[in-house]
Parts: sequence; structure tokens; C-alpha cells
Amino acid sequence: MAVVEMKRVHVYALKSNRKKILEMLQRKAVLEVNSPEEAGTDGPFSKTDTVSARQTFEKNAQLITSAVEVLDSYAPPQKSMLSMLEGRRGITARQYEETAEAAPALTKTAGRLHALGKRITDQQAEIARLESQIDALKPWMGLDISMRTIGTRSSSVFIGSFPEELTEGEIKTRLATAAPEAQGVEVEVISTAPQQTCVFVVCLGKYGIKVEAALRGMGFTYPATPSKTSPPERVEELRGRIKAAKEEIAGAEKEIVSYTSQREALLFTADYYAMRADKYEVLGQLWQSPHVFWLTGYVEARRAPALQQELEEKYNAFVEVETPAEDEDLPIKLQNGFFGAPVEGVIEGYSLPGKWEVDPAKVMCVFYYVLFGMMLSDAAYGFLISLCCGIVLLKFKNIEDGLRKTLRMFFFCGLSTMFWGVLFGSYFGDAITVVSRTFFGQEIIVPPLWFAPLEQPMRLMLFSFLLGIIHLFAGLAMQVYQLCRRGKYLDALYDSGFWYMLVGGLIIGLISTSMFQDMMSLHMNIPPIVTTIAMVLAGIGAVGIIATSGRESRGVKRILKGLYGLYGVSSWLSDILSYSRLLALGLATGVIAQVFNMLGTMAGGGPVGVILFILVFIIGHVLNLLINLLGAYVHTNRLQYVEFFGKFYEGGGRKFEPFATKTKYIKFTEE
Repeated sequence: MAVVEMKRVHVYALKSNRKKILEMLQRKAVLEVNSPEEAGTDGPFSKTDTVSARQTFEKNAQLITSAVEVLDSYAPPQKSMLSMLEGRRGITARQYEETAEAAPALTKTAGRLHALGKRITDQQAEIARLESQIDALKPWMGLDISMRTIGTRSSSVFIGSFPEELTEGEIKTRLATAAPEAQGVEVEVISTAPQQTCVFVVCLGKYGIKVEAALRGMGFTYPATPSKTSPPERVEELRGRIKAAKEEIAGAEKEIVSYTSQREALLFTADYYAMRADKYEVLGQLWQSPHVFWLTGYVEARRAPALQQELEEKYNAFVEVETPAEDEDLPIKLQNGFFGAPVEGVIEGYSLPGKWEVDPAKVMCVFYYVLFGMMLSDAAYGFLISLCCGIVLLKFKNIEDGLRKTLRMFFFCGLSTMFWGVLFGSYFGDAITVVSRTFFGQEIIVPPLWFAPLEQPMRLMLFSFLLGIIHLFAGLAMQVYQLCRRGKYLDALYDSGFWYMLVGGLIIGLISTSMFQDMMSLHMNIPPIVTTIAMVLAGIGAVGIIATSGRESRGVKRILKGLYGLYGVSSWLSDILSYSRLLALGLATGVIAQVFNMLGTMAGGGPVGVILFILVFIIGHVLNLLINLLGAYVHTNRLQYVEFFGKFYEGGGRKFEPFATKTKYIKFTEE
């Protein structure tokens, strides 16, 4: 149950082999680079500033990613609904070299795509601007002269609008009232709307100032952007410009689509630049002299010999492998078998093991699958979960490792759900009984192999508490194991042994009481001697906890800390009661399933009833499965994180992150 053993590796090699060594390490993803900040300051070694080069590669990667987004906007890739399960495409080192050679040309292609996308955006904005100008000119389409006309030598012309709907007579009447001395004023209404009247007004030049003042008093305003030509001519010109812009957009789109065949190569090139950026980040951490560089970091102990041999034979490097010091902050990597590995993601979601802790996956996985299945506890639901996960795992061989572990975890959870469903006699709730009674006139009952929770809920609650006690005691056992591995046998007794005595003794004493047995409908004949021994052990445990919980202190403070430690027995009670969620969620799944089955039979057993039942059955059970699947996942995690981990696990470990190809679209495969 221990985490993977790590070794520290020091690599000294010629600077001329630096690129090849870093690329080999990046492909193999076995070494976490961990160069000390000050180790080489007193010697000939120094670090190189690679920020500028790294930023250039990151910029190129971003440029290509943006270019692919432009390409996908006009030539969307054909993807199935399950394409996300296909994983990244694997390429060999030789194919990687081919990608590297094509990178400059593809970067130019990306630049061209980016420019085309910008051109389309600019032209679309131009079209929107031109169309808004056309909309502004629509009220003036009846005007056959330039909107900038102001008159002749002997006349004054006013082209504008009023903020209300007016007739020609109303305008003339108001002008006559406001400027009675102005003679020969002509008004032509170009267009009217509920809140606008566009007009053409002409008068003798000598009355121009007075007429303009009168018009302004009526709310008259000139056009914001009057056209040099007549509105119809201006609209025709604008429409021509829109047509040209659309033709330019169509040409740009056609050119963009022509690059569709290069989409995959562009994505690979984006990953190539991302890898180069990562490589230069590591390069900036290396201590280098004019001819030699020094690289140090952590590697799995089992991989250290092979790595050392390859570096020495292929690159003539000097490699030193050593056992890390006890005070080093070692990275953590989990390594478990077929059943334990799927729950590693759950552990990482909480925290990786700390320095002196063990990997709990092998023990945790057993309880995880059992508790999950008991919460869902329907054989049909479990079959569907395992079937779907199994098909995906078999069909998509290249699926990403993290998703593969998650699917495998739910596959085992589905098997556990099937197991508990058979024990409790639940197959889509009571669907078999309901269907046979409603549509075939003969009731078929599939009896549970153990008992039906809806008929004996107290029995299920007792079993839930029993399973919870086993789970919690397993957590204490993990604590004993961790302390004994470090040679702290007395601490194992103080921090776990006394709790076994206290809690175990109290549980046996509680079960022995007639009140508890009557309340829980139990019939157990526990010999008095067993009860006496249990209570004596509980007393010893209580005294031991009081005496040792504050062992780092002295005097009264030690006693007070001991009493506070004994108060922790209340947390044990709450922890055990937490397992009642096994009862609650298990019953909820069955009850909701039965409700949907009942609703589906409301129309009887005729043709309409069959159709209604099928619809309600599918919709209802899909909802029930999804809701309770989420509930089982959340509460199973909660029982691990709070109750189980609370007995022995603190976490705080740092994840092992080797120098690797952190790519989105490609991954390396062996030749």
C-alpha cells in the first residue's frame, strides 16, 4: 500500500547533447526536473534566461489554435457524439520530426488563416455600418437632390426633419405664425412617421435667417450625415459597396475552406510549439557551463536503472542515482492494480498521501464499490451502468488514462449495484411485478435473495451501521499500519488501540441491553461474561485515552487534553450515524422507481396504457438513475473523505509531475 518509491537523479552531459536529452526525457515522461535555485552559483554553472524564446513558442501555439478556430467556424469538422472518447492520436518520434520540419510553413498558413478571419470580421462590420447608413437614408428616398444643398444666390434651402408627425399645411401654418414677414415659403414633405417628418423647405434668400430661426423653434434638425448625392444615388452606391464586401467575404471563406485538409497538421503543430515552450521552461532551470549542463530531479526507483543506462550509452552522460534525504519534499505517485487504480482520481480529489502516509486505494476501493452499490441497489440500474462503461472501454482503446480509470470505477460500481439489487430484489424497482400484473394478468414476483429493504427498513439500518463500524475500524487499522511502519508501536496503541477498546466495548455493551434489542427488534443472547469483558475493555480504553491524548503536555494540562480527547467519542457516534445515508439513498432509489412504475400503469393495460407505460418508464427511470447515481457518487465520496480518511489520513502530498508532452491533440507512442 505504499506509494511509488522515488530516487533522485543527477545528470551531467555535454551541452551539445542537451536538446536530444531533453526531447528524449520529454517523450518518455519519467523524470520530474527539480533543479535547486542556488546550487550552482559558486561554480562555473549558471542558468539561461529562456523567457523570450518560451513566449515566442507560446505565441505561435496560440496563433495556430486561433487559426484552427477560424477554420472550424467555416469548415466544421465532422465529429460523432462519442468523439471525445477517442483520445489523442499517437505519433512516433519520426512523425514528430516531420511535424517539426513542417512547422514554419504551417505557422505561415496559420497567419494567413488568422488574417482571413480578421478580414471577414472587418468586412462584416463594414456591411453592418453600410446597412445602418441605408436605413438612415430610407426616409429620404423621395428627395432627388443632394442632402447638402443649402440654396442658390436668390434662395435658401432647408433639408431636415421634425420630431413629430406633421402635414404640409401644419408646417406652413406654424411658419406663418413664427415668421409672418417671410413670403413665398414652400414646403414639401418627403416622408412621415409617428415621431418624424422629413421635409424640404425653400424660401427667398432674404428671408433665410428668419425662416431658419422659425424652423428651429419648431424642433427642426438637419441630418447627422447628409449625403453629397441624392439619397437614391447614395443608397445605390452603398449597396454596391455591400455587394463588394460580401464578395470579398465569400472569397475569404472559400480560401479558408481550402485549408481544411491541413487542420490536423495545424493541431499537431500547435502541440509541437507547446512542447517547445515546455522544453525551454525546463531549459531555463538547468545549470549550464560553456560545455556541460547539469540536470537533477526525481524518477521512479524501478525506472531509474533503465534511464541511467540509456543516458550513459546513447548520450555519454554521467548519471548518479541516489536515495533522497528524509527531509526532502518528494513527489507522490500512486500505483495500484486493476481494482485499486480506478479510485486514484477520488483520492487525488481529496489530497495525495503525505510524507509518512500509505496509499489507501487498495483498501478504499473495496469499501467504495460496496457502499456505492448499496446506495443505488437496483440490479437493472447496475447492469446498465456496467454495460455502458464496458462497451466504451472495449470500443475506445485509445481513451485518455484519467477517463479510463473513471469509467472502470463506475463499471465496478455497477457490478456492486447489481449484486445489492439481486440481494434486495430490485429490478427497475418492482417493474417485473407491475408489468406482469398490469399487462399479462398474472403477477410474477422475483423474491430478494436476502430481504426487501422497503419491508424491513430497520434491518437495513442495522446493517448500514454495522458496515459503517467495519469501515471506521478499517480506517483505524490503516493508522496502526502507518505507525508500525515507522516503528511507533506505542503511538499505535495510544491513538488506535485504546479507541478499538473503547468503541468496540461500548458497541457490545449497547447491543447487550434489552432496550436496544427491543427497539431494533433483535434477538441476541450475549453471555454476561462477554458484556462484562467488553465494558472492562471500554473502561481501559477510556482511561488510556485520558492518559495518553495529551502526552506531549504535563500536569493539569495533560489531564485536560486527555479529557478532551475522550470527548472525541461523540464524533464516533456521529460518524456511525452518518452511515444511515446508506439506508436513505437505498430506499429512495427503490421508492422513486416504484412511483414511476405506478404512474405508468394509470391508463390500464390497453394499447394506450402500453404507450403511456413505455414513455413514463423510460423518462422516469432515466431521471431516477441519473439523480441517484449522482447522489451515490457524492455520498460515497463523503463517507471516504470525512469518516474513513478522518481516522488516519491527512494528505498534503505533492503530485509527481514528470517533464512530459503536455499536449492536447497528440501523444507519443513507441516505434
